[in-house]
Amino acid sequence: MAGPSVIPAIAVAAALATCNGLSSAQLAAAHPVSGGTYEYGHRFLSPAFGFAAGWMFLCAKSASAATAALGLSGYALDVFGVTRGEARVALGLAAVAAITALVAGGMSRSNRANAAIVSVTLLALATFVAAGAPAAAGRAGTTLSGIAGSAGPRAFLEAAALMFVAYTGYGRIATLGEEVREPRRTIPRAIVATLAISAVLYLGVAVVAVGAVGAGELARLTAGTAAPLEGAARSFAGPVLPRLLAAGAITAMAGVLLNLVLGLSRVLLAMARRGDAPRGLARIVPATGSPRAAVLAVGAVIALLALAGDVRATWSFSAFTVLVYYAITNLAALRLPAVQRLYPRAIAAAGLAGCLGLAWFVEPRFWLAGTGLLVAGLAGRAVARARRTR
Repeated sequence: MAGPSVIPAIAVAAALATCNGLSSAQLAAAHPVSGGTYEYGHRFLSPAFGFAAGWMFLCAKSASAATAALGLSGYALDVFGVTRGEARVALGLAAVAAITALVAGGMSRSNRANAAIVSVTLLALATFVAAGAPAAAGRAGTTLSGIAGSAGPRAFLEAAALMFVAYTGYGRIATLGEEVREPRRTIPRAIVATLAISAVLYLGVAVVAVGAVGAGELARLTAGTAAPLEGAARSFAGPVLPRLLAAGAITAMAGVLLNLVLGLSRVLLAMARRGDAPRGLARIVPATGSPRAAVLAVGAVIALLALAGDVRATWSFSAFTVLVYYAITNLAALRLPAVQRLYPRAIAAAGLAGCLGLAWFVEPRFWLAGTGLLVAGLAGRAVARARRTR
């Protein structure tokens, strides 16, 4: 939708993600508990804001996880030339089941798997950038000529909103606050490092992909195949790089899915503790320290969303709801006492304005759906609380 302007859109998304990441970091350092902005909203704003954040997080990240499951299956099936939608959904559901079982086994197993997954992903994407840089440099005069103005303002801002979702993995660090050693030192460093590495990697991949094949061809590949970067790699490399990229894409989607199940289950755990979700979901398995019931519930919801089989819909819906979630994060950061603040208030103010501004550039049907779900969630909470007080 943005043509070559997708590259500066990625940079704008990175700038907003940095503001939000720093707000999350100082909140997590000041209040290191499971639940992320759900807990920060309760502590620094009001129970209604806390619930809204938790509810939006569950909606947004369940949709993101379904997107990751479908992306994983799309790349895996593309290796074998399988394009049927039913097969993509079936393999996506199998991936959700496997990752859910892994996370239910506890944090130690999840961390070991995550380290292996990320290593393969970084190797594949770094190789793609290195191998494609000469081709991109040779064609840059043509393919990148419209980088500053190939899209109108609305298309550019919608692209930035959609790209923002790709940065929000740093939120998992904050949602795991009570399971981190030395949170005031560890969490801010981890979030800043995550954002910096991701921004460099995303910009590198975008410059090479658009520069090597052109925005039009990349758009055609995205519309016609589940593995667009692999298709781009075939234009400037032999058969080895596309295969490595396919492996890296599969592990990338597996890593996203794993971290989302981790983060979602911890937010659901926090909501269950406060009575904003069924109390049974707050149970912890002593042997592993895992909230197994919450993990299994999250896995079931992701599987249901994956049945839709539509990556564009799940991603766009996630963009609106996650922007609302981080707007509440920044609002909570503005309420931090001066003694607990790590960064200037202007950073949180910029993050709040950016989230609220970009949220309305997502397709209307998705922000309408997100707003409707937010209202429905708050209404359901009010009814449940009224019944409990009778």
